[in-house]
Amino acid sequence: MNWDLFKKMRRDLHQIPELGFKEFKTQAYLLEYLKSLSLDRLEIKTWKTGIFVKIQGMNPKKTIGYRADIDGLPITEATGLEFESLHPGQMHACGHDFHMTIALGLITYFVENPIEDHLLFIFQPAEEGPGGAEPMLKTNIMQEWKPDLIIALHIAPEYPVGTIATKEGLLFANTSELFIDLEGKGGHAAYPHQTNDMVVAACALVTQLQSIVSRNVDPLDSAVITIGKISGGTVQNIIAETARLEGTIRTLSVESMARVKERIEALVKGMEVGYQCQTTIDYGAMYHQVYNQEEIARDFLAFAEKKEDVEVVICKEAMTGEDFGYMLKEIPGIMFWLGVNSENGLHHSKLSPDEAAIKIAIKLLTEYIEYKSL
Repeated sequence: MNWDLFKKMRRDLHQIPELGFKEFKTQAYLLEYLKSLSLDRLEIKTWKTGIFVKIQGMNPKKTIGYRADIDGLPITEATGLEFESLHPGQMHACGHDFHMTIALGLITYFVENPIEDHLLFIFQPAEEGPGGAEPMLKTNIMQEWKPDLIIALHIAPEYPVGTIATKEGLLFANTSELFIDLEGKGGHAAYPHQTNDMVVAACALVTQLQSIVSRNVDPLDSAVITIGKISGGTVQNIIAETARLEGTIRTLSVESMARVKERIEALVKGMEVGYQCQTTIDYGAMYHQVYNQEEIARDFLAFAEKKEDVEVVICKEAMTGEDFGYMLKEIPGIMFWLGVNSENGLHHSKLSPDEAAIKIAIKLLTEYIEYKSL
């Protein structure tokens, strides 16, 4: 394996981050490399900006799948790297450049070293939003090539290179975006009694929303409601006619997600009466929990523990959201964290993962896939 080639590909991909369903340069780059490989047993199909790659097995009894997400984030990069993003306001701040490079490494290896079973590699767009996994599952291509086992990873800045971390059962939370719009009556700041101030209403609602987790969710369960952005008004001496809250909901159970949304809707309805306004709620992109099938997780962990260059950590579940959960809902499989030792975390403008982790991931996964195909 030419490890310098994969380092170069990671850096090339890092320079062209694109947002969900707009990954045109990324798709073109991936296709150019894939078509440079031997196509004797390789079949390539595209869906929107995503790609399906099937490698024919020598004597197939099943199909093993691997998924890599391909989109970037709307973040202005501040790493100062010589291969910094060339797209202003966009960055691979969640490691998807790593995920794609590892998938290309696996494909390269298995084109050159055929195994018994079919392999399916999925380059999935829009993981960061609005979500590409669920619609990709519904495609005719996926139904025709649907794997019997599926694997994915996510970089983990907090773990040293050489570490992989996962667990049986729930790994990532159920997540939902949250957008709430309030519309009242604006007017002159000197005459508040003639208006319905939506800045005041929005502030009151933010405070009320924080009571949901403490008073409506089982203390033995977990949930998070975060309002990350508030906007409203135009200038300092006009009372705001509209306001908008933007946030996220995360829960460890499907039942808690339903309960949280029920309480949000009740509180927002109360705002209409209390502040004489109109409201709308949009839940945006919603992601299903990432749940590792217990038997597969045990098998993977036992395999990884035997590798001298890998340290295995049994981690706790996280409130992170990942739409790979939709794939695990339908296909048995596993997701794990890959240590990349970065001082700055996921979604940070200075995230700088250690490229040594690419080789470790490719080596571990080629060996595991070969083991699963015996």
